[in-house]
Amino acid sequence: MQWRNFLRTTIARTSLTSLALLAASAPAAAAKGRPGSDWCPPLVARLPKISLAECRNSQLTPTGIHTPNGFPLLARELPADARHPNATRVLLLGGIHGDEQSAAAIVFKWLEYMQQPGEREFEWKVAPVVNPDGLLAPTPRRVNAHGVDLNRNFPTPNWQQEAPRYWARATRSDPRRYPGKAPISEPESRWVHDTIEKFKPDVIISVHAPFGVLDFDGPATPPRRFGRLIYQRVGVYPGSLGNYSGLHKEIPVVTIELANASLMPPEAEVRRIWQDMQSWIRRNVNAPLKTARNS
Repeated sequence: MQWRNFLRTTIARTSLTSLALLAASAPAAAAKGRPGSDWCPPLVARLPKISLAECRNSQLTPTGIHTPNGFPLLARELPADARHPNATRVLLLGGIHGDEQSAAAIVFKWLEYMQQPGEREFEWKVAPVVNPDGLLAPTPRRVNAHGVDLNRNFPTPNWQQEAPRYWARATRSDPRRYPGKAPISEPESRWVHDTIEKFKPDVIISVHAPFGVLDFDGPATPPRRFGRLIYQRVGVYPGSLGNYSGLHKEIPVVTIELANASLMPPEAEVRRIWQDMQSWIRRNVNAPLKTARNS
């Protein structure tokens, strides 16, 4: 499989010191049964400021869905603390575009925060790398292994007419934005679609780069600011997650556009975005939801 070839190449190019660390840590991780430890080395080789230990400590597990190249989609569900009954359900997605490495890496950082005491006010379903084939390509690329832009592949109304037409006219058939032959034709986008149906999130957070803004779709008050990122409408596209979930399914979608696709924000900014995100959910999703459930 292509991901195994990538792993062999990565290890071959790694320094002797790094090889020693990998050799020392892999048996320990296996002995402790850490889920997903087999999948971390190739991912970490492409993710800025994410260590092998951080990846393994995220305790991601295979979802049972594999990419066209055979890499498993990895996710984790984290329940809210016991003191938060009827907690808001949040679906957190990163790396839907493989060439936006920071968008996946920052989700690993937030997974670390979620495991700290007092940090789980909400119920989370987290997938840091929705497009591993794009991330692990010889040069990271936006599309998946089938050449499909996963964020144009969701089943928005009239997709069969609108998505191909928009791709041809507005993007001049840009291969980086190819929507595919049919909605949810790809295992990665189909997994997101099915997860929305099964997990039934109250809000979706999708992380991208590199516009350096916040975008929003759906029935709630948009966030004004997460850290240094300020709300600014990016647009609505046929087949996009914001269009499908926010406008069609009426599940609010916050799109976080980090400022740099290959470099992580400073640690203080990573923490500030995390804190502001939770504050917005608490005020604009969590409180109205509790009121509706108790009425």
